[in-house]
Amino acid sequence: MSSNGPPDTAPLGPREPHEPTLKRAIGPRLLILFVIGDILGTGIYATTGKVAGKVGGALWLPFAIGFAVAILTAASYVELVGKYPKAAGAALYTQRAFKVPFLTFLVAFMVMCSGLSSASAAALAFGGDYLDELTNGTVPATLAAVLFILALAALNLRGVSESVKANVVFTLVELTGLLVILGIGLAAVLTGDGEPARLGDLETGGTGYALLSGVLGATALGFFAFVGFEDSVNMAEETVEPQRTFPRGIFIGVAVTGTVYVLVALVSSLLVPTSTLAASSGPLLEVVKAGGIAFPHRLFALIALFAVANSALINIMMASRLCYGMANERILPRGMGRVLPGRRTPVAGIVFVTLLALGLVSTGEIAGLGDTTSFLLLCVFAVVNVAVLVLRRDQVAHPHFRVPTPLPVLGAVTALILASPLADRSAGVYLRAGVLVLLGVALWAVNKLVLRARDEGPGGSRP
Repeated sequence: MSSNGPPDTAPLGPREPHEPTLKRAIGPRLLILFVIGDILGTGIYATTGKVAGKVGGALWLPFAIGFAVAILTAASYVELVGKYPKAAGAALYTQRAFKVPFLTFLVAFMVMCSGLSSASAAALAFGGDYLDELTNGTVPATLAAVLFILALAALNLRGVSESVKANVVFTLVELTGLLVILGIGLAAVLTGDGEPARLGDLETGGTGYALLSGVLGATALGFFAFVGFEDSVNMAEETVEPQRTFPRGIFIGVAVTGTVYVLVALVSSLLVPTSTLAASSGPLLEVVKAGGIAFPHRLFALIALFAVANSALINIMMASRLCYGMANERILPRGMGRVLPGRRTPVAGIVFVTLLALGLVSTGEIAGLGDTTSFLLLCVFAVVNVAVLVLRRDQVAHPHFRVPTPLPVLGAVTALILASPLADRSAGVYLRAGVLVLLGVALWAVNKLVLRARDEGPGGSRP
């Protein structure tokens, strides 16, 4: 802990006189539900089958490893958000630690792209098998995805309180769906249904290096189900007493979701053959159909739609707040930080990320976008885990959580391993991420020229 004193909550960059600030509307309970709701959703509801296709019946193993990796990096985020309770998240931590504006921009851009690729994957999942169960395939998937994103953007514009309250409702609904899965699993265990032997099957196409690479590849894809806790730090300026609220909110959120994920993976593999799971974009619906409990298939499909809707909502919220934070730091043009006066929401950021999400919907498929999300964030997590160690020399005048030093070291190493070619992932993931990074480099160059023309730089102002 550092010495007591008032929290350092002033923005790093200059703020215009009388410019409206974000409203602090998120308390401890709302934050816990926000974190749980952000982590739960598309990953577990839509990509469980793809993970099974990589690792076989031991589907629970990648989720257990992913749980451990998530906890390591979550601890670093808790220390940093308590130390610097501002909206820019990883970009802020990178700039504070390394003071390299180009690296800061790349980290921020990768975080934004990860959120948008996640939201786009959720939108595509929304228009997939779960929606088909309700509509018998009469609604085109792309049209459903586009309308879905526009509706979430409108909700986000209305206000953070409304968005977070909608998140609470969605979170409770998607938790209900996962509890249904766990109930089906419990009934199967009590009645002797399912294939317990399948839980130990590792089907990665070989032994030795092939086995290791297969498990790492499945873990990297499964890690998509855990992303989301990092989004919450971008809500720091809208959270009440962030230094006290975030440690409980993030740790409880990751612990609850990690436990549920491992149990759901066990149930899925117990009841449904690996080949069936791998072929489905609605794998948990297959679990419901195979279970011994009579639960309405359409009702579960509706629950799943709420789950993927929640993922997209929170990722669009995160990306728009990240735009707001970066604009305040002059990493993006100042106009990106424009706040809607009446609603006090980051209107420019919301419009910008919504347009990008609509573009991504037409460029990929669920598993590819999910793996791209994981890869981008694993790279960012490696930087954040190093940054927390570098920033130990920067003392602030308020108390905050301090993570034991070995944890960020392990967090950086595990993130780099899962992001490396050791993890079996398609070349398309690296290609998509590379194109996004190149786009970021181009935007950086344009923004730098604009700032130079205005005679100001990142974190500074016109003299």
